[in-house]
Amino acid sequence: MSVNIQLEWTPNPNTLKYVVDQPLIPSGAVAFRDRKSAAGKSPLAEKLFAIEGVSAVMLGTNFVTITKGEAGDWDTMNEAVTAALESHLSAGEPVTIGELSSGHSAANDSEIEQQIREILDEEIRPAVMNDGGDITLDRFENGIVYLHMRGSCSGCPSSLMTLKMGIEERLRASIPDVEEVVPV
Repeated sequence: MSVNIQLEWTPNPNTLKYVVDQPLIPSGAVAFRDRKSAAGKSPLAEKLFAIEGVSAVMLGTNFVTITKGEAGDWDTMNEAVTAALESHLSAGEPVTIGELSSGHSAANDSEIEQQIREILDEEIRPAVMNDGGDITLDRFENGIVYLHMRGSCSGCPSSLMTLKMGIEERLRASIPDVEEVVPV
């Protein structure tokens, strides 16, 4: 089975987004910060970490975001990443093993956390995923929303502006108890 891969630039110069024409995971996104975190969970991510310069991998429903480290060179890495994706997906090999979870249980959420998650899931995450990133709620404490920023959002030069001018303003407009939004 052949796979079509489209390369997309992201706002973060250290990440590239590879959009594929087949489903990778059922919903959301899962991020791996190193090869060890992907071991036994994602054969595809493990292969991508074997490429020199790859420092992080995020899998979305139909895309993979690659973050390069200091040693990475996009000219060399892009060819290797594209080849690894094409080989792995064309062979029908599994992208993940078992169910991958964020470790979050909605049953423990306060009413405010439920409202925050709803705004994130319905309005903010889809837009951020279009740029190869993901943002999820870590917790809400004493008026402060703590967010995980992954994929192209992690380390992006414009992420602080997105966080303060976009996400924080949107959450404060809907939820008066929100005073500030910070990355974890």
